[in-house]
Amino acid sequence: MVKFIHTGDLHLGLKFHNVSFSKEKAKERRRELWTTFENIVNRAREENVDFLLMAGDLFEGKYFTLGDINRVKDTFKEAENVNILISAGNHDYIEKNSLYNKIHWPKNVHIFGTEGIEKKEFPHLNTIVYGYSWDRPVIRENVLFENIKEQVDETKNSILMIHGDLAASSDYLPLDNKALINLNIDYIALGHIHKPQLFSQNLAYCGCPEPLNFGEIGQRGIIQGTIEEGKTKIELIPISKRRFIEVEVELSEDMGYPQIVEKIAELDLNKDMDFVRVNLRGYIQREINIKDVERNLEDSFYHLEIVDNTIWDYNLDQLEAEHRDNIIYHFIHKMKEKGVEDPVVKRALYLGLEELLKGDNR
Repeated sequence: MVKFIHTGDLHLGLKFHNVSFSKEKAKERRRELWTTFENIVNRAREENVDFLLMAGDLFEGKYFTLGDINRVKDTFKEAENVNILISAGNHDYIEKNSLYNKIHWPKNVHIFGTEGIEKKEFPHLNTIVYGYSWDRPVIRENVLFENIKEQVDETKNSILMIHGDLAASSDYLPLDNKALINLNIDYIALGHIHKPQLFSQNLAYCGCPEPLNFGEIGQRGIIQGTIEEGKTKIELIPISKRRFIEVEVELSEDMGYPQIVEKIAELDLNKDMDFVRVNLRGYIQREINIKDVERNLEDSFYHLEIVDNTIWDYNLDQLEAEHRDNIIYHFIHKMKEKGVEDPVVKRALYLGLEELLKGDNR
């Protein structure tokens, strides 16, 4: 039996530009990426895995330094009994001045080349690992796998590592799902897509072990697995320090400021650790300032954003009296005939009023 950990898309060194959280949190997040990277390597050592598979975008080439790559090397050196294999991706691609080429790597580290698929044999583990590294930031052509299929020795364990996109028209190494499956390889370790996707026990995206923004909602981690007698078993192991969470909160027109604050404060979330975005829906009294609500709650969350998708509540009788015999009066009257008890009719009425009353500033 061989044991492996599959990870990738760590994006060490990422600057977190154009994010919705503060510069201080961005700096802290950069440090946390390093901590999670080191935790993964330590786990590989402690679990006595045979292979640590790094499926691309280990670091951000634009921001990484020689000191950073030496830190990576020194961390890998601590796991000297683990075979660490790297397939570079579009953010850490290998060109003439690549940091991958600037240092002498420990003997337990192998970085795949850029001249098509290559293989690394481990006779003592009865295993062959195939891999490919990017040499430029955009690859629109498909990498052909026919030559691998011919080389696959079914008496040995086989693993393929590649950073690419299962989309035919992608600019990021388009891959053919069916062609991959037909390779008859025991495990295909994919990188590039940040959401973990376990298509089968033999084919999976590991996703990023630490989510980077609100586009990466939910649990993140690593894939840990085994290959034994031709059978592969994998599972996703949650490992991220923080998560990005989005929740919806429905308000009603009878809720005052304290009730809104209380409803958000009582959300069953890990408020001390996670990045939280609350999407408010429903109806709200015109006097309530949602920014004040957000400021009131910010000390109760590690990070809180409130997105206001509510609709102002209106006193319909008062509006009819104020706008008798004009378009607003007739609009309200017609919608009342349709039945404002119906949530769809009520929402349409309120959205219409919001447009008709543009003179009021919200």
